[in-house]
Amino acid sequence: MSRRAGYEGVVVAAPTTIAYERYSIHDAHWWIGRALRAALAAAGARPSDVDGLCVSSFSLGADTAVGLTQHFGLSPRWLDHIPMGGACGVVALRRAARAVQAGDADLVACVAGDTNPPDSFRRQLTGFSRFATDATYPYAAAGPNGSFALLTDAYMRKHGATREDFGRLCIAQRQNALAVPHALMKRPLTMAQYLAARPIADPVALFDCVMPCAGAEAFLVMREEAARAQGLAYAQIRATIERHNAFPEDPIQQRGGWAMDRDELYAMAGTTPDGIDIFESYDDYPVIIMMQLEDLGFCAKGEAPDFVRGHDFTVTGDFPHNTSGGQLSVGQAGAAGGYLGLVEALRQLTGQALGGQVKDAATALISGFGMINYDRGLCTGAAILGRA
Repeated sequence: MSRRAGYEGVVVAAPTTIAYERYSIHDAHWWIGRALRAALAAAGARPSDVDGLCVSSFSLGADTAVGLTQHFGLSPRWLDHIPMGGACGVVALRRAARAVQAGDADLVACVAGDTNPPDSFRRQLTGFSRFATDATYPYAAAGPNGSFALLTDAYMRKHGATREDFGRLCIAQRQNALAVPHALMKRPLTMAQYLAARPIADPVALFDCVMPCAGAEAFLVMREEAARAQGLAYAQIRATIERHNAFPEDPIQQRGGWAMDRDELYAMAGTTPDGIDIFESYDDYPVIIMMQLEDLGFCAKGEAPDFVRGHDFTVTGDFPHNTSGGQLSVGQAGAAGGYLGLVEALRQLTGQALGGQVKDAATALISGFGMINYDRGLCTGAAILGRA
């Protein structure tokens, strides 16, 4: 495999969050539009400056990114719509960075957002995928809870993980979230509370599950000289990877595409797992965090339970992880959940953290995971950002 070109001269800036709400009567267009406007305002840019647009959303109805160009009065010369759920943030960054690098666009706005009116999540599951429509929903097994219960049970049986191990992750993230204004979970979580939580789909219980909500996230991709000219704080893009339907021969998912491509990721960034200061993992369920710790090389396969027992995952700990609280404590605003970690990493590296700031953080690894079918997520990605 030939070595890919790096991303020298292309940066990411303007981390933007539109405060989450448990339910919303506004449509996804409203949330995405607010995020776009806020990101441009943060950069001192106008809508006419945007010549690239990338959008992710589950609740746009019949619209895609192209419909939003008219809705928002944009005329981009580069456009993408990425329906990859939890992997969409990393994939959007990759696509946008290459567009800027090639000269196909100068300023790319990457935006993800969703609404959440009452009962919308149940209705969304009925048509989430052809697999869901044909093979799970008719048998009352719709939604991710059952699928992740299977993955969690398989992981626990094979690697000896306990519910206490998963609880350590959830509790640390809750502690991180307490200082974040838009986090929806604002009460400390104890191990006793975690273990006593209402069962959802054995062995998954209440605090193992993300809470659907409404919200939006955004960032801007541009040339480094443009960011400097605008006086913007920015992070450098050191490396990215992306993989879909990895290891299809596995009878149930115990590894993701990160395991196939991590060597390229670290080689491109010129670092190792030991050189990562912050890890922002996709966290719809704790078992997926365990899988990412292993597949991204922080520990060997099957050793994540011991790794979790031996480290402090809070902002002030020895392994800062999901420093905003992650989806498990902030909430899952649909496709915006795929942007949450990337936007938070950008804030940390530019000294703009909304909650606790990781001291002297210079590198951050962000991972994405999305589009669950019955027994596996199909999309994986990761990016390493560096402080300018």
